[in-house]
Amino acid sequence: LEYSTLKTMPVFLPAVGAFAQGMVVSVPLHYERDLTRRGRKAGGEALHAALVEHYADSTFVEVMPFGEAGAKDAELLERGAFLRPDVLNDTNKLQLFVFCNDELGTAVLVARLDNLGKGASGAAVQNLNLALGLGETTGL
Repeated sequence: LEYSTLKTMPVFLPAVGAFAQGMVVSVPLHYERDLTRRGRKAGGEALHAALVEHYADSTFVEVMPFGEAGAKDAELLERGAFLRPDVLNDTNKLQLFVFCNDELGTAVLVARLDNLGKGASGAAVQNLNLALGLGETTGL
């Protein structure tokens, strides 16, 4: 930070892979900058709880167990460390993960999806279903 104009430390998120299908999208967040509402600071657990509440009745979006420990306990990480992007291939599903570091005041919101299923084509079918009054899952 000494030689930059940044006010908070950047969150380093390397992403490399040779996958024909599937995506892991990461959104770095700083508690103070991104998770403050009405003067109250929130943390990773509050973010996770809000997502669980919001998506409780969702057909296609699933909020996964909280943090690295939760993901490891649920055996969601390959070799105990990696989120495979291709796990949801050929589905219209999206999984949300929240990983945080309370000491640094940072969190990473991660979405895992099949970019060919949940991507534009799946979204188009889902939106058409809703516009025509059909069941949200019709054709998916």
